[in-house]
Amino acid sequence: MQLYHHPFSLDSQRVRFALEEKGIDYTSFHVNPVTGKNMDASFFRMNPTAKLPVFQNGGHVIFDTIEIIQYLEKIAKVSSGDENIPLSSSEVIEWMHKIQKWNPKFFTLCHIPEKHRRYVSKFLRQVLIARMAETPDLAADYHKKLKEAYETEEKLKNPDVLKQDKEHLVRLLDEVETQLNVILNLEDEYIGGRPNMAKYWIMVQQRPSYKKVIGKHFCGWRKHKTFVKTWCIVHIRTMLRKF
Repeated sequence: MQLYHHPFSLDSQRVRFALEEKGIDYTSFHVNPVTGKNMDASFFRMNPTAKLPVFQNGGHVIFDTIEIIQYLEKIAKVSSGDENIPLSSSEVIEWMHKIQKWNPKFFTLCHIPEKHRRYVSKFLRQVLIARMAETPDLAADYHKKLKEAYETEEKLKNPDVLKQDKEHLVRLLDEVETQLNVILNLEDEYIGGRPNMAKYWIMVQQRPSYKKVIGKHFCGWRKHKTFVKTWCIVHIRTMLRKF
């Protein structure tokens, strides 16, 4: 089984959490979208949306995060030989869909300095144009991604889009906070924020799966390693394209 992902991709993190919690062995392939690796022809043929993560088990390829997690649950159940192991309840699946409806793209991009964001965006458009020329049979799909890139840039200029995205996130967090108050059986009133989420977050950080999936990428010097490596690759490739 193979997982194509990136450590900073939220959807990739969700799937890796599931893999680690279920104790499923898999081969990890890092695909950095900032350097355009998800636009390489080999990956693009497998997944024309170019989105991460992608899970492959033999000839079975899944792109949808929730479908991947449900598939992993079934694998874990069959592997255990215990038919009494329950799958995710309808309530859990409903929450996964609620979270999935919020797209972190605009929220993430609007917190990146505009100079750097424009630099990377220009680089990725150049990658797409080059791929269109190199692989004519995929040109139509690459063109869709190019159009999407331009549309994203335009939406980032619209304050209403960013406002709606932020409001969606706040509503989701408030709903999670209320739900955790029920699940954790806590009676504390709100104290300057979301105390239940804070307590739940502390619990999550103690999990071995968290330390492996997220912790090691955001502790000490490691949190800068991927950023620096990514920026150097983008800068070098951009300079080479000028010659």
